[in-house]
Amino acid sequence: MFLHLKNLLSAEEVAQARALLSADAPWVDGRTSAGAQALAHKRNEQLAQGSEQASTLRALVLAALQRDALFFSAALPRKIFNPLFNRYSGATNFYGAHIDGAVLRSQATGEWVRSDLSCTVFLSDPEDYDGGELLIAQPAGEQRVKLPAGDAILYPGSTVHQVTPVSRGARIASFFWVQSMVRSTEQRELLFTMDMDLLRLRQQLDEADPAVVGLTGTYHNLLRMWADA
Repeated sequence: MFLHLKNLLSAEEVAQARALLSADAPWVDGRTSAGAQALAHKRNEQLAQGSEQASTLRALVLAALQRDALFFSAALPRKIFNPLFNRYSGATNFYGAHIDGAVLRSQATGEWVRSDLSCTVFLSDPEDYDGGELLIAQPAGEQRVKLPAGDAILYPGSTVHQVTPVSRGARIASFFWVQSMVRSTEQRELLFTMDMDLLRLRQQLDEADPAVVGLTGTYHNLLRMWADA
């Protein structure tokens, strides 16, 4: 599943994030959080996780996710790895092809999180930097993602992906992983499709219509069968 979440953050929240992620923020070498596979391919900066800025921004992103019904329907989150923040610019301007670790431990909570889904929230406007596309490998070909500030992309954590070199400006973003209540990608996508179809059906029919009641029941029975809450 590749899902574009539009306006996950409001313009005011993006402005707040940018103010906290200024040049004098506590940026550290991004390789400090890289696994063995990614270490040789990662050249970026990350916001120090123990900083006051990181704490404020984590709360901001998590609050946005809580109010986004589309995110919940698609991800069915059980755990969310604490949001991190990175910057690509100058000599630290790319992250080569890699697959995210399958299980990651959060410094903020101490929890282990299985990376069923990856998510990137763009904080820089596309016109403010050149390059910096999130390049995701797919059977049908590569998908290049460069979204407006405040928008996010949700995609399978099992995919090979990279951030292409930034040749001008700075690309600032938040990123994190989601452990879903429904581990199977196929089952999760079926539930999401059914939920979106039910939403359209409810717009056409009364909530008490037998078709709406029946299909809603089917959705929840499948979720009950597949979910690990």
